[in-house]
Amino acid sequence: MREAHMSDVAVAQFKRLYEEWQHNDASSWIRENDVEPLQDVPSFHDVYKTIDHDQAVHAFAKTAFLKLNGGLGTSMGLDKAKSLLPVRRHKARPMRFIDIILGQVVTARERLNVPLPLTMMNSFRTSKDTIEALTQSKNFHQEDVPLEIVQHQEPKIDLGTGKPVEFPDNPELEWCPPGHGDLFSTIWESGLLDILAEKGFEYLFISNSDNLGARPSRTLAQYFENTGAPFMVEVANRTYADRKGGHFVRDKKTGRLVLREMTQVNPDDKEAAQDIERHPYFNTNSIWVRIDALKAMLEQYDGVLPLPIIRNYKTVDPTDPATVKVVQLETAMGAAIGLFDGAICVQVDRMRFLPVKTTDDLFIMRSDRFHLTDSYEMEDGNYLFPSVKLDPRYYRNIEDFNDRFPYAIPSLAAANSVTIDGDWTFGHDIVFYGDAVLKDQGKPSYVPNGEFVGPQGIEPDEWLW
Repeated sequence: MREAHMSDVAVAQFKRLYEEWQHNDASSWIRENDVEPLQDVPSFHDVYKTIDHDQAVHAFAKTAFLKLNGGLGTSMGLDKAKSLLPVRRHKARPMRFIDIILGQVVTARERLNVPLPLTMMNSFRTSKDTIEALTQSKNFHQEDVPLEIVQHQEPKIDLGTGKPVEFPDNPELEWCPPGHGDLFSTIWESGLLDILAEKGFEYLFISNSDNLGARPSRTLAQYFENTGAPFMVEVANRTYADRKGGHFVRDKKTGRLVLREMTQVNPDDKEAAQDIERHPYFNTNSIWVRIDALKAMLEQYDGVLPLPIIRNYKTVDPTDPATVKVVQLETAMGAAIGLFDGAICVQVDRMRFLPVKTTDDLFIMRSDRFHLTDSYEMEDGNYLFPSVKLDPRYYRNIEDFNDRFPYAIPSLAAANSVTIDGDWTFGHDIVFYGDAVLKDQGKPSYVPNGEFVGPQGIEPDEWLW
């Protein structure tokens, strides 16, 4: 790392993670008996009724916006920032994640007369393309606050040797980011907190760039200010599909909230941890933090917060399972909640949690389930979406996905679920309904224009008497 001119903070952070991995390789369980379930979290609707919305603009005016933008979208076969992927069209224009984010920021600035600075946390792989997109925007301008901070990188570890992996075919793949928990040491080293504090900002709202629901909110800004809490995480109600995700619990010894990932759940506690009635909320990874409180915490730990280690097992080339097995040592941003006395959660609707991790998610986002408003909000009637399973052999990669939907995503308005097995290409004006299924035909197949697809596949054209 020093040969690659990494900073002292980056080295110190990796050293802590590596030593933890070496000497305490067994997972650190967060046992069910040692925690209390998080219950009765105030909802956005309850909060909304208590807020003076004219006054809320003042809290919003002291809020800065930070988007995590380090991901390449390798799960979809991308080789650039996922935020540069087109999501849908708006008034005939193709809109990428970053275009929608900028639209949300500019709209808030103009309508509420607030500064709302935006900073992207890029990785060494996403920085160039992202900054180019930001500076090319006609309506978004920012000078006094940095447009980006660049997260650290660390070596991937060869599981066979415990040493940095070597991959001469593409040396860049020998490195990885240390997870989104690296946000805090990156913020510390960048001096961003000092810049924001000097300009009168008191609150920082942090969210993922692939979550278009996590838009700026004056209601939540005012609520956060009213509570006096140092740290607040937006949570949403778990459904059966969310049972394997991270959720918050309260440590019986310290009384603090703790983020418990499923990797920290003992096998004996798995059933209780996945009980969505016992643990009804999951982590959306949207966080509000007081700038002075975060700065004090980072000063206490010299910029490297003692967050729990996450072991991410992959191959050195994530697109080639035949390459060397590695471990990436990471931390989670939300785990910082366990360091702050008085940290809280607020329950938000699914409209504030619209992540796109796979082409299955993108399939819904591009469909008629959504309307992109003039305020750059992704609107849907109830935000209860159909279950979608696309054959990964033909739809996982974004280029293959686009090739098979050359006109538009079929209508999902009447669909409860969609399952596509095999290699299907779609014409235009196609409608999915009910539990729509297309079975593998063993060869490339086509759904003609205007067809209806339901539980029995493509509906027959002839009348059946």
